[in-house]
Amino acid sequence: MAKTLFTNTMIFEGTAKELLPGEVLVQGNRIYAVAAPGESLPREGAQVIDAGGATLMPGMVNTHAHPTYNNGTTVAELTALPVEEHVLLSMHNAKLALDMGFTSIIGAASAKPRLDIVIRNEINKGRIPGPRMLAGSPELTVTGGLADDNQLEAKHPSVSIICDGPEEFRKTVRMLIREGVDLIKFNNSGDSFCYPRMAAYDNPMTDEEVAAICDTANNIGKRIAAHAHADSSVRQCIKHNVEFIFHASFATDETIEMLERVKHKHYISPAIAARYNTTYEAKDWGITTDVAEMIGNKRELEEGIKVMIKMHEAGIKVVPFGDYGFAWLPHGTEARDLEHFVNLFGFAPWEALRAATAYGGEAWAGKSGEKMGRIAAGYLADILLVDGNPLLDLSLMQDRHSLLAIMKDGQFHKRFEGRVSADRQMAAD
Repeated sequence: MAKTLFTNTMIFEGTAKELLPGEVLVQGNRIYAVAAPGESLPREGAQVIDAGGATLMPGMVNTHAHPTYNNGTTVAELTALPVEEHVLLSMHNAKLALDMGFTSIIGAASAKPRLDIVIRNEINKGRIPGPRMLAGSPELTVTGGLADDNQLEAKHPSVSIICDGPEEFRKTVRMLIREGVDLIKFNNSGDSFCYPRMAAYDNPMTDEEVAAICDTANNIGKRIAAHAHADSSVRQCIKHNVEFIFHASFATDETIEMLERVKHKHYISPAIAARYNTTYEAKDWGITTDVAEMIGNKRELEEGIKVMIKMHEAGIKVVPFGDYGFAWLPHGTEARDLEHFVNLFGFAPWEALRAATAYGGEAWAGKSGEKMGRIAAGYLADILLVDGNPLLDLSLMQDRHSLLAIMKDGQFHKRFEGRVSADRQMAAD
């Protein structure tokens, strides 16, 4: 069984407030041992990598990924590619995610029903490079809900399957599970992207519809996510055991208290870049800050910040990344979320990285019992070497050149070839 020994490293374990010097031995696809400061591990039969003081840390996990999105400007545009080109685009996006240090992703809505499934299968068979991947369904919505862009006189395909009533949802969930999805995603709130039809604080789904989705998926052992800005949407997620709650922008204090009592069951993904970038950085695509305010996006941002600060203080697991794949938040820039978490939500840098690694790994693994997202014996060998100290400079995680080595499942996707910058090493020290 192949062995790799990383030596002369500063280790971010996944949950610690600071880096510690040490060594890490990988055997097969798992971390076999981690040496404490001043200790060493056996070298026999191992490829020894002197990391030159670089930071060794777990690979990042995106729990709200859209690898099939095409950096479009509207929700409808995300599915406009012919399926042949769309498969190739999704393949390239999966590789880019791994190139940027994401060793695992959770598909949070596929632009076409089987795209996530096909890409996941090809990655698992080793035929294309990409992160570990859970395949998401398209967004399940109702007539008039988010991602229903149709009109009476015209049909406009979108990233959704439209259902009305419990039985339609139940049948659709079963069909998607038959096709091979790992996760069912539904939209039980509006969004500024469907202005003026339905605001984010409104919920178009009945409790019976949500129950049908969740009971069907849970009975077959599949996982569930919801686009849930509205307070009533978050409450439905709590009631029906929706594991991944996306956005939660308008959760009230009472709902936050309810969520705190069952915080071990849920992960909150605010996807704050979709709000921040749309408000302040989308003018080249016609969305000025004034437009963002008019359609309600700025309000989603402002309320979401308040809510995430409260959730973080309550110990609820708020995780970064999400909704990248639009023109003004393109694939490959996801790691900027780490700085958003610090600047907007008050996270310490180590807390942001913990959310991206240890929490993300635990979220990906779910009830499987798999060990992911930490640098510890027995955990999967999904490892990054970073050229500097990300606890002092989170922007390092946005620079693919700062990722000196990327290992997934004990195999190098990117091999270590030395430190990039002596100046950066001195700054980190």
